Amino acid sequence: MALTAQQISDVRRYAGYPALGTDTVATTDRDVSNAYNLPGVLYQTLFHRLQSLTPEAEVSLTTVYLANLAALESAIVASSDNLDTESAAVWHHNKNEVSDRSRLFDGWRRRMCGFLGIAPGPDLGNSGGIRLVRS
Repeated sequence: MALTAQQISDVRRYAGYPALGTDTVATTDRDVSNAYNLPGVLYQTLFHRLQSLTPEAEVSLTTVYLANLAALESAIVASSDNLDTESAAVWHHNKNEVSDRSRLFDGWRRRMCGFLGIAPGPDLGNSGGIRLVRS
């Protein structure tokens, strides 16, 4: 069993790494992200890691992480339907719904990175805190 090209693309996106173009092909030896493999801390590219997962790890990745991340991401987009309502009858809108859902989504993205043994990508950041850029 091997991951599909779409699943690999989704892993990269959820992990916070940029999309690859047809002129920027990831290979076993060349990728923007590196994974660690203990013991001995052998570094591998994300591409190599995804190509060499055990069948059990692939099942966990696809059923636990990719499936739930897709649902969480969709829920963030769907919550935009409630942004125009402060309250309706006894129902009260959670003003923090989008940020709460985004925080949950990012937490699961970080868990997936931990499961794969890769550092979160530039879009996700390392700690989830504020990122300072000096110009």
